[in-house]
Amino acid sequence: MMQDLGLACTMFQPFRDLDGLPEPQRARAFDRLERKFDVMQELGTDLLLVCSSCSPLADCDRERTIADLTEAAERAAARGLRLGYEALAWGRHVHDHREAWGIVRDADHPALGLVLDSFHSLSRKIPSSSIGDIRADKLFIVQVADAPMLDMDHLGWSRHFRSMPGQGDFPLDDWAGAIRKIGYQGYWSLEIFNDRFRAGSASGVALDGYRALRLMEGGITRPSPSAAALPPRVKTSGVEFIEFAASHEEAENLAAMLRPLGFRPTARHRSKDVTRWTQGVEDPVNIVINCEPEGLAHSFDVVHGASVCALGLAVDDVPGALARADFLRVPRFQQALAPDEWPIPSVRGVGGSLIYFVDAATRAAMWAHEFPHALENPAPGPRLRIDHVAQTMQYEEFLSWLLFYVALFDVEKTPQLDIADPMGLIQSQAVENADRSVRFTLNGSLAAQSLTSRFIQNYFGAGVQHIAFATDDIMAVADAAHAQGLPRLEIPRNYFDDLEARWGLEPDLIDAMAARDILYDRDGEAEYLQFYSRAFARRVFFEVVERRGYAGYGAINAPIRLAAQARHKPDFPD
Repeated sequence: MMQDLGLACTMFQPFRDLDGLPEPQRARAFDRLERKFDVMQELGTDLLLVCSSCSPLADCDRERTIADLTEAAERAAARGLRLGYEALAWGRHVHDHREAWGIVRDADHPALGLVLDSFHSLSRKIPSSSIGDIRADKLFIVQVADAPMLDMDHLGWSRHFRSMPGQGDFPLDDWAGAIRKIGYQGYWSLEIFNDRFRAGSASGVALDGYRALRLMEGGITRPSPSAAALPPRVKTSGVEFIEFAASHEEAENLAAMLRPLGFRPTARHRSKDVTRWTQGVEDPVNIVINCEPEGLAHSFDVVHGASVCALGLAVDDVPGALARADFLRVPRFQQALAPDEWPIPSVRGVGGSLIYFVDAATRAAMWAHEFPHALENPAPGPRLRIDHVAQTMQYEEFLSWLLFYVALFDVEKTPQLDIADPMGLIQSQAVENADRSVRFTLNGSLAAQSLTSRFIQNYFGAGVQHIAFATDDIMAVADAAHAQGLPRLEIPRNYFDDLEARWGLEPDLIDAMAARDILYDRDGEAEYLQFYSRAFARRVFFEVVERRGYAGYGAINAPIRLAAQARHKPDFPD
């Protein structure tokens, strides 16, 4: 099969429990070794990974370990093969790559080298600077895995939580940089064990692996020496527009939710059944409602109902953004354009939606050209900004979409959180650009009846579940929205009683927030206020936030919000 696919086998693995065994177990281990050599020669590979022993029978005699590995290397060399010795993080006596390197160095056999694995080293917090002592010619292969930082046994951590580079918390840039510095020129191999990947498609996991290695090649959190030769990650300067696909009836219902938030239909597309809704006068928030009877938006509406089908991100370098997407094999999307239409390149995003790359330098001209037919004037009132866009996906897809954003865009991850839904846990994590003008929160859940899972069932796939707008005066926005009939999410009074006890807030402020269903959080002196609408068409809801130096997303309030939404069965039915 490998030959048919044009693939080469770089290594056969693993061989366990070779060194330090008493007789007769030692003799049996060497018999097994010869059998593995037979298989390797049939596969056409010359390298075997030998793990440090975990057997309770193995002793800690270092000289004996060297003698066993030397004999094994002699047998391998006689057949034109090599051995790579790896220190397992849970090895019985050897569990540190420094110790493994010392053994390989002292054995000094040409057929015996070292295997470095990022999980085994970084899970034990072994300094990457120690790699500088290793000779590049004795490093036979490098294995890469990321992982979240967890406090658990190394074996369980390794078997269930390894992830692709960029999906976890390991300082892989330091580790990879130390390996490059010694002059290593061999293979970089992914070794991932993760229940989510086991449940995923082989092609999807392979694509993630390709993107992860490309990301690590250029640097995950800072540029590597090779980054200059690669298309850089895409720098964004804001969310230029959010596009809804909707029928005319759905568009009217959506309008009834947008108007209370200060949006007005200010312009119509030059040739399509598409309306631009804006909030604010200078640098407005743009929402586009697409009612075209054919094309991607129409197909999206047929499958999902009225929902967000595209996001437009302002970028400084559109050709560079497309080059980065091509580099990562992110598929482009092209739709037929009329001769007078403004071309806006796009790529496929979450759930088949689109991400448009809008040239930041010409965006004003784009709007003027594409939407020349004026409708209503902008409404007065407090100005909004797009704070973040929340996307919900299958639990098994979560890490893939996290990698998509981290590899394509110049963004950083926030710490991963588990949020308590009344029906189960939701995993949540955000990605943000440097000035936080672009923020996405990603959410996934294994619990079948959680709000996240019910959204996916009702929506038929992953997509945008809510849009958060930021304001400098949340009380005024709430008053205007509620006065104009925004269906709001009702928060029980006992939440506010608890707030008063927890933070010592003034009773008048508590009463003001309770009257407007405004949630509150604090981080030191930083404050966060937020309120929610009910869900539009059982799919998308809106949030308004006021940040007073606060960087997070009010995660402490998420269980309250989820419980409140769970009470409204018409919005999210079982």
